[in-house]
Amino acid sequence: MVSRVVMGAWLLLVAIVARAELVVEVTQGVTEPTPVAVVPFEWNGGSEMEDVAQIISNDLGRSGFFKTMPRANMLSNPYRQDQVFYRDWRISGNDYLVIGRLEPQPDGQVRVTAELFDVLQERRVWGQVVNGTPANMRDVAHYLADQIFEELTGIKGAFSTRIVYVTADSLGAGNFRYRLQMADSDGARPRTILESKEPILSPSWSRDASKLAYVSFESGRPSIYIQHLATGQRQRIQSFKGLNGAPAWSPSGDKLAVVLSKDGNPEIYVLTLATGQLDRVTRHYGIDTEPTWSPDGQSLVFTSDRGGRPQIYSLNLQARDLKRLTFEGVSNSRGRMTQDGRFLTMVHQDSEGFHIAVQDLKDGRLDILTNSRLDESPTIAPNGSIILYATKKGGRGVLAGVSLDGNVRFTMPSSSGDVREPAWSPYLQ
Repeated sequence: MVSRVVMGAWLLLVAIVARAELVVEVTQGVTEPTPVAVVPFEWNGGSEMEDVAQIISNDLGRSGFFKTMPRANMLSNPYRQDQVFYRDWRISGNDYLVIGRLEPQPDGQVRVTAELFDVLQERRVWGQVVNGTPANMRDVAHYLADQIFEELTGIKGAFSTRIVYVTADSLGAGNFRYRLQMADSDGARPRTILESKEPILSPSWSRDASKLAYVSFESGRPSIYIQHLATGQRQRIQSFKGLNGAPAWSPSGDKLAVVLSKDGNPEIYVLTLATGQLDRVTRHYGIDTEPTWSPDGQSLVFTSDRGGRPQIYSLNLQARDLKRLTFEGVSNSRGRMTQDGRFLTMVHQDSEGFHIAVQDLKDGRLDILTNSRLDESPTIAPNGSIILYATKKGGRGVLAGVSLDGNVRFTMPSSSGDVREPAWSPYLQ
């Protein structure tokens, strides 16, 4: 189905419940967002239940591409198709209508039925039944929001994905408490997966979303750790004298690109996890850092100042061919590619400061997407629609997001501490 929406999305498994939630604040949406009404779902089970309809409405509304109708303005609360009077919803200015119901099952599960109607064409366009437990109704709601979004846009939804990020809380006298946290797409259910008095940097998701790699200074020096999210098990991988940093998972999941200075200068290596074999892939007196893999796993994209200032390069691992990708501005760094390999996001420095930019690798066009001055650490939604990044607001570190075309913007302030180093998960298996 063709629609005028494109996509806004954003944002597992273990650990300690954290105290601070992220709150999505949409600061700019598309000029004409698609109006949709998500009616409260019917529930006659007696016990309190997650408000599935409200979560769906919030997901769609926070994207910036949909204008959701306040419940107080709804003329009726239909739960089934024969209760839908299209004229009422057309008069109230809606293009689409979502209705549904929750039904308790004998085995303790809950059957959730959701339906989507095209108000203007007066027809049902989609429906789905999902079974879940009372404890995972929030997951069910995000899943249904993904399905509705895909039905309206043709793009796979990403509301069911996760983000990880690092928070830093000041304890006074120069002391900080750092947390590596993970949250739902809407900032709910934050979990702390590591807490430390020493910095935590560079979290990176494995392609199957089952593991994280990150840098921790808990031993007094930088070391790279891998954490299994389902069990909480963590391991420190080979640690060398000097810098051990910037881990990046290969698409195949059996290798990490890392930055080591064990030979005297920061260089990029590829570590085969099963054998511990290290392959040094850069050799230059400049600083090579911030590697990321191309989607096909054939190349590494990285930052280097070998040309005098930081710029982004691509290295074919088989042929060892090196290609410079960026030329505009004072510097460009922290490159990340969309899954189709078409676009490269980055931190772009010009005379005004550091901004998030995107470059079309097909025609070379560079677009600066943000006008703030201290942007860093871009990470891309798995469907390529939104770039999440760290920036400053009111003197504190916050997360913010911008669509790949620059039309949608939002911030995700936390109730306490600085927030930094975001990493967006792949689609969850």
